[in-house]
Amino acid sequence: MTMNSLFLVSLVVDSYDRAKAFYCEGLGFDCVEDTAMPDGKRWLVVRPRGDDGAALLLAEATDDTQRAAIGNQTGGRVGFFLRTDDFARDHARFLDAGVVFREKPRHEPYGTVAVFTDLYGNLWDLIERAKPQTQK
Repeated sequence: MTMNSLFLVSLVVDSYDRAKAFYCEGLGFDCVEDTAMPDGKRWLVVRPRGDDGAALLLAEATDDTQRAAIGNQTGGRVGFFLRTDDFARDHARFLDAGVVFREKPRHEPYGTVAVFTDLYGNLWDLIERAKPQTQK
């Protein structure tokens, strides 16, 4: 039996190039693949550097229904969670890149977190997980 895993999530965007620049230059993601398709679409996959989690398929909107979903794919809730091993470093780097945070960093039982918006207004958590507590 093989294990299945979630490896790719589609994110509707207004422009392939604009989205690629934000995720790769602004957030520091790697461009895994950028392949032209016959109908003018692209298979554009980006993922956080060094991460073994899911990647994003950046999908340019092609009609009014898709355009209406840009920036609100999760109904205004945080829909994306970006793990870091150094919150302070990445928070400062994102601020320098012009990423907009909706709150100051806060400490929760699960770790240090702050909500930011992507280029389109989708809500993301930047999270450094808390170290597990050992039982005595």
